[in-house]
Amino acid sequence: MSGLYDRFAGPARAALPRLTSAERDVVLRELDRLRSAGRASSLFEGLREVAAQVPERLYGDSAEVLLRMHEIAGSGNLQSNLSSLPLVRACFELGLVPGNDRGAPAELVVGRGHIAPAFYAEHYVRGALPFAPLATLHHGLTGVVHRDLGFRNTMRYSLGVGVVQAVGLAWELARRGDDRKVVCLAGDGELHEGAAFEALRFAHDAGLTNLVLVVDANGKGIEPLAKPVNTRYLSAFLGRLTEADGRDERAVRAALGELLAAPGSSVLVCRTAKGDHSFRPAGAARPVRAPFASTAGRMLARHRARAGRDMTVFTADMAARFGLRGHVPYTNTGLAETLTVGMALSLPEDTLKVVATDAMYYMDSLSMLTEATTSVRNLLVLAGRSWGAWGGAHNATNLLGLLLHSKVYEPVTEAEFAACLDRLGRDPATAHVISMVDAAFDPPARDCSGDIDGAVWLTPPDEGRTDAAVVTFGYAGVLVDAANRGLGVPHLHCAALAPRLAPADVAVLRGSRRLLSVEYNGARGGFGEGLRTRYLLPAEVHGVRRDIAQQVHPRQLELHGMSPVALRERLSRLLESREAGRAPAHA
Repeated sequence: MSGLYDRFAGPARAALPRLTSAERDVVLRELDRLRSAGRASSLFEGLREVAAQVPERLYGDSAEVLLRMHEIAGSGNLQSNLSSLPLVRACFELGLVPGNDRGAPAELVVGRGHIAPAFYAEHYVRGALPFAPLATLHHGLTGVVHRDLGFRNTMRYSLGVGVVQAVGLAWELARRGDDRKVVCLAGDGELHEGAAFEALRFAHDAGLTNLVLVVDANGKGIEPLAKPVNTRYLSAFLGRLTEADGRDERAVRAALGELLAAPGSSVLVCRTAKGDHSFRPAGAARPVRAPFASTAGRMLARHRARAGRDMTVFTADMAARFGLRGHVPYTNTGLAETLTVGMALSLPEDTLKVVATDAMYYMDSLSMLTEATTSVRNLLVLAGRSWGAWGGAHNATNLLGLLLHSKVYEPVTEAEFAACLDRLGRDPATAHVISMVDAAFDPPARDCSGDIDGAVWLTPPDEGRTDAAVVTFGYAGVLVDAANRGLGVPHLHCAALAPRLAPADVAVLRGSRRLLSVEYNGARGGFGEGLRTRYLLPAEVHGVRRDIAQQVHPRQLELHGMSPVALRERLSRLLESREAGRAPAHA
């Protein structure tokens, strides 16, 4: 059984009910080929071989393929991909996309990392990819640019890094005396990133003459941009600047071909249009309950009314994600996460400074966050935590907990969120990081709002003692609470990453024959190992030790044993070991 089959068969079969009869027939034939496929030199080459063995094309228009991919997945960034599709097609026509037989006339770096599906769709209609992996977008096939899938570069956590990679490659080619150019596909929102500014400044100062920057100027990041792309600064750094109708593939191809043939570095600004950032299937009902992170704006407004404090809120295109609009005034810095943190550095001490960011952003602004936690009073960081299609470092929350003068919490109720803000009011010299999970869930019946640094028994131990117990951090408490219904494993829930446990609770945990610690990621040095080192508890840590896959949230939970079903099996084994420990020695 090939690695290709292992990767795509499960998600593809799960997608079968959402496929048309023609799609199901093709996918099943492709899966048979995947099962018998040999070990190809690369993932992409293996998929090309399967596409050649099942040459039937269900669709001839990559725009239609993109729509089907997103309809099957039920999520993604369809409009972003459609916005850049004419640019992608032009790159194929000019031979810039790796995998063609002619040899690329220039190197292509895709900075607009989440338009990978546009390349998959175009590869498909040209016969280079089978349909089966396309039916697994965000469930098996990553929606972000990766070398394993035919790209020259890989995107992981950050916008802006693609421009940096392109400049680095252009510099290296020039250093080696190679006269090929580097073409970088970027977005106008992406150019707000500090890393992109620095890269283009370096390209100018280093005198690079082999960089062609292609900008999808659709006027949107996640939200509408405050101003259109600044063509003056781009031309100042890279010289010649051409504008084209980005919705016209022939116009883009002609303009890009001309810049490739002309001497020197240059910029091609493609005027495009983009609809909603996130895809929603036609006729899909809105979720009954909003993700917890999107309630932050309402909770902040209630705190402001209750405490009567001056509040400033900075966010890098995250207003909708945190539900800020209509609840609290905010300033959108436009995808510039380092600026978002930096703007708070010199504000008055008594002002409550809220920085609303997320995993793929605060990983890039750790240096600025270190500056902020050592010099800013009344700092609240809303750290979005999706663990979703984009991915992100699985230990990001734990890294924030290592910053000086910082405390990390993951509330799962409004009362816990309010308790975190009240604690910040009592301890303004400590930056309070609130991890906000992008998931909708039923809150537990009890919470830690009475002592946000402590813990609460969601399922109390019998008579204050137990042979087996589970202790959780944040969102994991919700998952375990759901899994534990009817089992009755004593369950201690914490909202603080580094909780202050009461001596009586420590005694119960220390006296347990089996103790399980469950956290949403499980990184080394995180919550579970913190319990082991701080309280000398014999805890087994259940979570994700390796880097997470780029999958939608429900699939992530299943993949890493964090779904209520998987957790219930783990808790049942905990109970079985307890009963075995009670059995007579001869049993």
